[in-house]
Amino acid sequence: MLRLSDFDAVTFDVYGTLIDWEPSIAAFLGAWATKNGITATDHALIMSFDRARAEIQKERPAHLYPEVLRRCFDRISSEHGVPVDRDMREGFSRTPHDWPAYSDTEAGLKRLQASAKIGALSNIDNASLASSCAKMNIRFDIIVTAERVGAYKPSDEHFATALADLDALGIPRQRVLHVGQSLRADITPANRLGLKSAWINRPNRLLGLSGEGAAEAQPDLTVSSLAELLEAIA
Repeated sequence: MLRLSDFDAVTFDVYGTLIDWEPSIAAFLGAWATKNGITATDHALIMSFDRARAEIQKERPAHLYPEVLRRCFDRISSEHGVPVDRDMREGFSRTPHDWPAYSDTEAGLKRLQASAKIGALSNIDNASLASSCAKMNIRFDIIVTAERVGAYKPSDEHFATALADLDALGIPRQRVLHVGQSLRADITPANRLGLKSAWINRPNRLLGLSGEGAAEAQPDLTVSSLAELLEAIA
């Protein structure tokens, strides 16, 4: 059983866990599909995006996230046999600045930060994360982005950098809990590195639940919200 008193730091995935990005992505791609006469469900569009981003992040780990989004848009357009709409492509690359926080994020993080250090481990660029931190109204004690480490989770670079940052604060890895919504990018690598982990399985969300490594994930705790997590580990 996990207890907050057993940890001095809690690290978080951001997008899908604290920021509710999936409806915004589905809405944008749905509008694109309608404009191009494409019949596709939100589920199909989200899964196309999930496959494309995982492939691009693995192939080109040095790309900043706006470029990942541009290339995702290119691949989804190609998948449906339509020319790339350059204006919508650029618009898609800017969508992270509009993604909202979950309703339980700000209060949950502030409650947690009263008794532990909190960290953000995110497959994002620095500018987009800054916008999201403003929406969450929070300042993390440590921040590790894909831009900072030149790699994307589930690669180990995020975790190694975060653990080094926390070690510099006097917090050993045994006192770190990692929390994420993505089985593939968060829970499986946390398992591999011997970190305790909690899976926030947000209802009706799909991103990060399939693909390479997802089926191997073994979280120490499963909840459906940040609020539920805080109650479970109190």
